[in-house]
Amino acid sequence: MKAAPICMILAAMSCASTAYAAGCVDAKSARKGFVLARPGIHSEFRPVAGGMMSVANTYESQSPQTQYLFAGLIEVFRDSDTGRQAMIPFSDLRKLFPLKAGAKATIEFVELSPNKPPKGTKTLSLVVKGKETFSLGDCKYNVLAVKETFKNGAGETGFIHRPLCARSASRARAALR
Repeated sequence: MKAAPICMILAAMSCASTAYAAGCVDAKSARKGFVLARPGIHSEFRPVAGGMMSVANTYESQSPQTQYLFAGLIEVFRDSDTGRQAMIPFSDLRKLFPLKAGAKATIEFVELSPNKPPKGTKTLSLVVKGKETFSLGDCKYNVLAVKETFKNGAGETGFIHRPLCARSASRARAALR
């Protein structure tokens, strides 16, 4: 089994239609970046400074979007023709890693958009549910299933996201320094 060194948002690509990558992405090739695609979406993942992953999404029916994900898991910035948004955490995200099965964390942050003052803080709760094997075409990956729950200042759930993270994400800590 092969594993990339940082978390990858594979869950979004694993819907009913088949996602594909050019060959199996492993720890070495992930450092150079990789592409995941399925009908209607093309995503280019590129590691950048500070332990960030840049994701350039091209959609069939929407404007392109660029995201910056801390350790490939936590979105901290998004830019598209429809607007910009930054998520500023009030704690050190590096302390969340390495991820381990059963781990739980809560991160408070503020969402910033141009010309829109924040209405309050938001909370992201992370729960590492356990280990799984994820298949992408002919490739198999040992991953950790993560549940991300976003809540507004009133405690109302905004949405729940279920990304999958390479189990060797513990190596990401060295890349984050």
